[in-house]
Amino acid sequence: MISAAASIQGERVSQPVGGSTSLVVDLNTVRPVSSHNPNRKKVLFVTSEFADLVKTGGLGDVSAALPRAMAHLHDVRVLIPGYPQVMESDNPIHIIGELGGHAALPPCKIGRMDLKDGLVIYVLICPELYEREGTPYGANNGRDWPDNHIRFARLGLAAADMAANLAQIHWCPDLVHAHDWPAGLAPAYMHWRGSRTPTLFTIHNLAYQGVVSLGCTPELGIPPHALQQEGMEFYGKMSFLKAGMAYSSHITTVSATYAQEITTPEFGCGLDGFLASKTQQGLLSGIPNGIEDSWETSTDPHLTHNFNVGDWEGKAINAAQVRELFGLNESTGPLFAVVSRLVFQKGLDLTEAVASFIVEQGGQIAIIGRGEPEEENAMRELALRFPGQIGVRIGFNETDARRMFAGSDFLLMPSRYEPCGLSQMYAQRFGSLPVARNTGGLADTIENGVTGFLFNESTVDSYKEALSRAFKVFAFPDLLNAMRCRAMTRPFNWSQAVEPYAELYEQLVAKALGKSVK
Repeated sequence: MISAAASIQGERVSQPVGGSTSLVVDLNTVRPVSSHNPNRKKVLFVTSEFADLVKTGGLGDVSAALPRAMAHLHDVRVLIPGYPQVMESDNPIHIIGELGGHAALPPCKIGRMDLKDGLVIYVLICPELYEREGTPYGANNGRDWPDNHIRFARLGLAAADMAANLAQIHWCPDLVHAHDWPAGLAPAYMHWRGSRTPTLFTIHNLAYQGVVSLGCTPELGIPPHALQQEGMEFYGKMSFLKAGMAYSSHITTVSATYAQEITTPEFGCGLDGFLASKTQQGLLSGIPNGIEDSWETSTDPHLTHNFNVGDWEGKAINAAQVRELFGLNESTGPLFAVVSRLVFQKGLDLTEAVASFIVEQGGQIAIIGRGEPEEENAMRELALRFPGQIGVRIGFNETDARRMFAGSDFLLMPSRYEPCGLSQMYAQRFGSLPVARNTGGLADTIENGVTGFLFNESTVDSYKEALSRAFKVFAFPDLLNAMRCRAMTRPFNWSQAVEPYAELYEQLVAKALGKSVK
């Protein structure tokens, strides 16, 4: 629902179209601003995904969870493109501002959406760019939109416009926090304009860089001096991700280990030298993600049977439901789950290679996810090879995924790299022990031999060794249940990430204002 503009409490909101005189905004739902925190900042959170409305992966979960977890410390508001999933949600959208075009970037409108818990979402309304059926990045056939450079440059420019108060919405951020390559031009446009508003850029996955031809420069209105090695030039092309890193006040990524790994050639995706330089300057740090409070086995409404730590019969009920859902035979052996994007990064070819070993040892595998056509087909073929022992559902369903975490004994996560990962935290909270590669956030969130099983090399032999340890633990229920208890009580909530982010916000704003930083 979209409405025309009106004005209340210093920010323009709107009245419904059609002559009604009642305001759509329920002021009781608008988040109160605390007057007791002198360090409270206004933060614009720029993202291409938001789990309540549209998501393809962990970025959407973080974009929905972190602003909410931060609400008691800072006034964080989210800017997201007006995809169909956003425009057609049940939340009213009120037009509150307009922004002019720039080069080939068209004018757009800014809408405001107030969620029931008070979180404010600013919607970038530009039908010719965003109102298309598909994912945020491409059509349903899996191909990216050819004008993604225009679509996401418009997002970055909108953030810069809002930071410069060009939208005149009577809310101007003290800091802009941009996420991943789709928001990478936000810090860049701000820098090119000479903005003094500080920016934070978070890398969720370095492998996705938003690389485009130098020929796009005129369309995006990029100044010539940006096309150099210390700017956004990337091996004869331009990288939106590198622009975010080059022009932001500070860079974060989503785990401490990944922050170290991306400064090496193995994980740096061609940017290791650039990132090593940022580290040496003290401009790159790792802050781990968390998971929402809804991930509790005792209260999760998605589960067919809720259970507590120690209630292993309750967990077994969920396991039986998962076996039925995936067409698996009744079994007393271990149930392994794969809840993943089906892409090369996730090491699914390794799981394919060890599948016969798992089945021969008495295990079963349930797989859910979508992704690259080749990986999807490989998983389908795996299910055909092992009927009744391996089940596959191509697609993603939140309810099914949560039931898989609750019902499985082990989660398979042989990622070649993993910036942070959320599935391993979800699994541990639900008593499923991860078997995972010792990399990135997996290394930081799994205690090897205590809450899961880590292996070092991205090889079948290394993977099998960890699986053998998992089978041995499964044969000793007391040890298995002790590990489950330890995993389910690990403190993965967002509180671990909120304080580091909040302090970083305050430091960046103070530094921009020329104040001393503690």
